[in-house]
Amino acid sequence: MSESSFLSFEFLKQFERISGLLWDGTLETLYMVFVSSAISIILGVPLGVLLLVTSKGYFWEAPNFYRILGTVVNALRSIPFIILMVAIIPFTKFVVGSSIGTSAAIVPLTVATIPFTGRLVETSLRTVPTGLIEAATSMGASPWQIVSRVLIPEALPELIQNFTITVIVIIGCSAMAGTIGGGGLGDLAIRYGYMRFRADMMISTVVILIVMVQLVQFVGDVLTRWCDHR
Repeated sequence: MSESSFLSFEFLKQFERISGLLWDGTLETLYMVFVSSAISIILGVPLGVLLLVTSKGYFWEAPNFYRILGTVVNALRSIPFIILMVAIIPFTKFVVGSSIGTSAAIVPLTVATIPFTGRLVETSLRTVPTGLIEAATSMGASPWQIVSRVLIPEALPELIQNFTITVIVIIGCSAMAGTIGGGGLGDLAIRYGYMRFRADMMISTVVILIVMVQLVQFVGDVLTRWCDHR
């Protein structure tokens, strides 16, 4: 085998290996982002609704409860994600049986983003004019009917935009999860790009993450325009 053929073979072998690593890392990141986003939205929406309806001027006004819940939400939101991951390792082990891997990374991702999503949902629902709520109340609508048929449908464009922000935040946090063995693209960037001085691997992971964010933002913008009939 000539030297040029040998070099070509080695190049193809390296390219195939790097492509395989990036593909696996991308799938792991998508898995973390999808599951974490779904859980955060499913639990964040009720949290946001509860924050809204117990605040001043709404039908379940409870100032003390709102103050306590709001303080807890703000406290969780203020903890840097990298510190939160380490702090809740015992809880993560209890939930999934391990503190390392993509499934383990989902636990801190959801713990960090549920209160974040809840605040975004509360903010979105506050854009609904109080006149609509008063009109629904005067027609005998129950609190549940007001939430499900007035607040959420009217605030849907803002909710979708804020859900888009949540998913993008989770993508960034999933990359940070790689610093403690969370897997995914962040893990590749640390182990191969940083520790082995592989600039090509570092650039590749960054490009893939940028593409993910752009796609999520594009889909979010399209859905927002589709739902906004105002």
